[in-house]
Order: sequence, then C-alpha cells, then structure tokens
Amino acid sequence: MRKASRLFEIIQILKLSRRAVTAAEIAARLEVTVRSIYRDIAALQAMRVPIEGERGLGYILRPGFDLPPLMFDHAEADAILLGLRLLERTGDMALKDAAGRVGDKIAAAVPEPLRKSLMSAPLYAWGGVATAPPGVDMGLIRQAIRDETVLSLRYGDEQGRVSARDIRPIALIYYSDWMTLVAWCDLRQAIRNFRTDRILAVMPSGQRFQGDGERLRQLWVAGWTNQPTSPLGIVKA
Repeated sequence: MRKASRLFEIIQILKLSRRAVTAAEIAARLEVTVRSIYRDIAALQAMRVPIEGERGLGYILRPGFDLPPLMFDHAEADAILLGLRLLERTGDMALKDAAGRVGDKIAAAVPEPLRKSLMSAPLYAWGGVATAPPGVDMGLIRQAIRDETVLSLRYGDEQGRVSARDIRPIALIYYSDWMTLVAWCDLRQAIRNFRTDRILAVMPSGQRFQGDGERLRQLWVAGWTNQPTSPLGIVKA
C-alpha cells in the first residue's frame, strides 16, 4: 500500500472508531509494521491533522476534522449500499472484503445525516452465497484482465476431461451460484468461457497481450447477436 493511501486509511479508521485505537490494531488492519504506523501518525500530526494520543495507549481523531464530503441523494445512497451487499454474496472473497472497506470509506466521507441513512437503510441481498472456487485466486484473474497478462490454466470440462490452456482473459461474469471467465483461448483460437469452479490451477505465463484486450472484448460483444439463445455469448471451453 502506498503511503498516501495508508495515511487516508488511518484517518478513516480513527474517524469511524468510538474509542482510542492502538498502532498495533491499525497495523494489523493495514498489514504493515507498527513502526510504519508510528511514522504515519507523526506525518499526519505534522500536517495538522488533529490526532491525539501516544504510543501504547492509542490514538483518537479530535472531533471537527472532516475530509471533503461526498454528496449523494437518498436513491444514490441506496444504490451504493445494495450494490455492496450484492458483492458480499459472490464467491470472490477479495471483492467481498473490498466491499466492506468501500462501505467504511463512504460512511466516513459523507455528511452525518446521510451517513445515518446509509448505514441504517433496510436493503438486503438475499439468497445463496456463491462458493469461492478452491483452485482460483480471483484477485489474480482480475489483475490479469487489467494488466492484459496471459494466464496458463488447467481446466476440467463437464465430462471431467482435463486440458492445459494459455488464455487471454478479458472479462468476468458473476452469476448467483458461480463465476465465468471469458478469455481468448490459444488452444481453440477463439473466445471461450471457463467456469471458475472448474479451473484446477491458474498462474501467469509471463506473456502479455498489451493493447489487445479491448479489441477482444469488442469481438466478444459482437458475437452475442450471433447466439440468440445466449445473450452473453456463452460458448463452452
């Protein structure tokens, strides 16, 4: 985590806490050393952020300090809250954790009346929770899509046949019970879809397809109209 992001996170933690928070607690949440937190607290105090406390006892943020507020109307706040709660039901554990952090950041940044409305809104995402695929790091896949990195995977089809593939990942589809990875498959020389619960292993190949991801996504979208029974262009791997 970059220092600027870490400083922002520390302010959010202190702003949302109703008691003094120790450097050790902050360090555990941000996955850094306690010494780094001590340096960050000193840096924030030097920037006149009103943090009070001392080592071993904990720190508090004096009332009255506010970052520039985010402004949403009530419908927008409801949309954000429901979207975050829907994310919590996916099998992508990294996104589930991120949804919690996003909620905390928004709660810390909006004005108090909207914060109360946001945190108490009676909106719930019900139904089953997707199971996290055992052999897949979803964060790795999302990063590969962003960075346009080729992935090597072992995949088992619905008949249990296992194949090795090099793929160029371009999109993820989140269903209520599973996730599907859309990718250009070098083996089939076509766009294919891989259920993440059937991926046995995945790792970066060391190759990239930089600049080609958007073209492949457009090719994928164009193929939807050729498959009227499958609006997302689902083709078996």
